[in-house]
Amino acid sequence: MKLSKAKIAAVIVLVVLLLSAGALYVPDKTVAELSPRWAVVPSQFMTVDGQQVHIRDEGVKTDPVPIVLLHGTSASLHTWQGWTEALQQKRRVIRFDLPAFGLTGPFNNRDYSIEHYTKFVQQVLAQLKVEQYVLAGNSLGGNIAWHVAVAAPQQVKQLILVDAAGYPFQAKSIPIGFRIAQIPVLNKMMEYTLPRNMVEASVRNVYADPNKVSSELVDRYYDLTLREGNRQALVDRFKQISASDSEKVKQLTMPTLILWGKQDQLIPVEYAQHFQQDIKGSQLVVFDNLGHVPHEEDPQQTVSAVMKFLAL
Repeated sequence: MKLSKAKIAAVIVLVVLLLSAGALYVPDKTVAELSPRWAVVPSQFMTVDGQQVHIRDEGVKTDPVPIVLLHGTSASLHTWQGWTEALQQKRRVIRFDLPAFGLTGPFNNRDYSIEHYTKFVQQVLAQLKVEQYVLAGNSLGGNIAWHVAVAAPQQVKQLILVDAAGYPFQAKSIPIGFRIAQIPVLNKMMEYTLPRNMVEASVRNVYADPNKVSSELVDRYYDLTLREGNRQALVDRFKQISASDSEKVKQLTMPTLILWGKQDQLIPVEYAQHFQQDIKGSQLVVFDNLGHVPHEEDPQQTVSAVMKFLAL
């Protein structure tokens, strides 16, 4: 792969950053090491197609149409904590760590195509005997969510897309961790080292207000990135990003809510309008002072729009 001058310059800058951060060997952490902090009750682990999946299933167990929440790249089920606390009072809420992230860890076959993720989500819900559901997803999770909705429209009763991926997009700013994962040689270094300040910079990048990024939040992203195999899985996933099939979005007919942070620098707000135009009857709510993860940055404000949409 031939690097452009801009990419070569970026490599040099990033190498300097790593060295100035005192980058030393940082080993993977086992699930057993991470679980006491990040898999407390009500966390469970279930086996799906040979994969150990970290999951939380909370709220009203008799709810016939649970709400299923899918996180984005390098996040985890914890990103939905605020929404879950609000929604579980009246609904069943299911969230889990997608393969490559959180405590679930890498896919056994290292296939990170959207098609494989789509099948995986359907397998999890089938194993839970969930036949119909409300499906919500952020970023990568949003991309997976609308693909599941296309594949199983009779099962997805309502769809919620939060700064969702799916269309070819031009980012205004990319988290440093994502950039490193896509640069040959440098991404190999990421398997052996992980400066905490690099993780902090990446998280701050997706917030509109970086002051909301707490030390505990950075701890969570940092620790779960160190889960065995997750660093290599992130590199693998970026290598496998395929051409957009966004024309399929027009097939969606279920009630759909589109939420977007106006300050999103990764997938700018104009892409929200693409979803709104292509999904007939969809509703769009834009939050002026939020970024790429509005559900995490301000769960109360964003879940209020969800509760209105769901008539809760």
